[in-house]
Amino acid sequence: MENLFLGIDSSTQSCKIICIDSDEGTIVFQDSVNYDRDLPEFGTKDGAIPSREPGVSEADPRMWIRALELLFDRLINIKFPLNLIKAISVSGQQHGLVCMDSQGNLTRKTSKLWNDVSTKEECEILTEAVGGKQAMIKKIANSQRPGYTASKILNFYHHEPEAAAKTKIFFLVHNYLNWFLTGGIARMEPGDVSGMALSFPGSHQWSEKVCSAIAPDFTTKLPPVRKSDLSIGPISGNLVQRYGFSSTCRIDAGSGDNMYGAIGTGNVRPGIVTISLGTSGTAYIILDEPYVDPLGEIALFCDSTGKFMPLLCVSNMANGYNDLLRIHKLDHDKFDQLLKKTSPGNDGKFIFPWFVGERTPDLPKAKPIFWGFGLEDFQLQTMCRAVLEGHILNLFDGYRRLPVNSREIRLTGGLSNSDSWCQTIADIFDCETVPVKGEGAALGAALHAAWVYFKENNNQDRLDELVDGFVILDKGRRKKPVNAGAYQNLKKVYSEASRRLRQGSGDIDPFLQVL
Repeated sequence: MENLFLGIDSSTQSCKIICIDSDEGTIVFQDSVNYDRDLPEFGTKDGAIPSREPGVSEADPRMWIRALELLFDRLINIKFPLNLIKAISVSGQQHGLVCMDSQGNLTRKTSKLWNDVSTKEECEILTEAVGGKQAMIKKIANSQRPGYTASKILNFYHHEPEAAAKTKIFFLVHNYLNWFLTGGIARMEPGDVSGMALSFPGSHQWSEKVCSAIAPDFTTKLPPVRKSDLSIGPISGNLVQRYGFSSTCRIDAGSGDNMYGAIGTGNVRPGIVTISLGTSGTAYIILDEPYVDPLGEIALFCDSTGKFMPLLCVSNMANGYNDLLRIHKLDHDKFDQLLKKTSPGNDGKFIFPWFVGERTPDLPKAKPIFWGFGLEDFQLQTMCRAVLEGHILNLFDGYRRLPVNSREIRLTGGLSNSDSWCQTIADIFDCETVPVKGEGAALGAALHAAWVYFKENNNQDRLDELVDGFVILDKGRRKKPVNAGAYQNLKKVYSEASRRLRQGSGDIDPFLQVL
């Protein structure tokens, strides 16, 4: 075990680590910490602090560091050879804002997460300052969404001006963990940065109009942006002393979870689509050139290898399904049994699954809507299929805007373990699906660490070789479309009904809470 590499995935609800041996082509260790269960002192539910304020989703950044320390402690307890780890890379949930002073103290005790949708007003202010939605898309290749970081920063300046004045560094989640691992190095990289909505992805220059609409001195508080395929420095002396890491262990640039999810699912060649089925749902591809969606519904990001990653994200995916199981005391097998009592397409009955608002379409205050239900239709088996198909129809409705003719969809995330989800995605998307074994983002981080290390030390670009050696497709669970015909008209109905629901014609927003 001469060449070990550690990948860390700090996600919404947990922190996972994977250690790979690049010489043997094996995963030698993996572990995870669930924030709710393993770190109860931080008081989270599903990784966020419960809040009565609508749309607010926040967590204490110190929880992410504590999770990492707990995982390192476990490695020490089993006498794992941490001194053999050559490099570490961090995958972080995108868009979360961490604010620090010059001494490394948090100036805002909590971080607004990617699924915080309380900053709609700030999005409108930024968009108006630039000259409207189309002008914003021209400037940064994206529209302003509450999920992105820009509106979170403006909200901070508006509501906590004294704390904002004390802030010297604005970080994303993975940058904050890199700062901890290196003992104080502040760096950013193009992948995660492209989700901040502050610059045109890949331009290496902040948008003056967007940034000046936040604060005159704002850009002085953003760390330097360096290339994704570089390490940023050695591991801190404190961690060397405390855990026994080698002082030569390097910390690479890291990136967002979607960027590393692409590597961890082998999505490094044309024609492959990755769909991640977790708290949110994402679908993305890798391109050599940027693709700008004129409607701003497909986000344009950089990936972590120097290419571009058009990405669709929906806020609702596992949430509606998990709540249905909880409310009706079902497990996955009972859910599947109930599905068998219904037919694909559910005779036209589905749910617009906007349980926590929605990011795509851009409806942060939306509510779920039942479509096609008569009074006699609210039976559990009908509800199960309506929830399943509603989530996937919602994802597909946005996916149609991706510039890709896919030959294979690779699935990752918790719901990819369900054959019902895999088959229904194959049918609705009319494309073969195959789950990827293991934790995509954490594995992608470990592979990226190895790739960067070999590039810097041996001048070898081994990404394809590394990916082929470690990404394992669950071929026995590959699904071909068998009911695609049942969904052809239903997809059109969903799309047209969604469009009509979003076309405002009155003086009020019908999704606003009526008190």
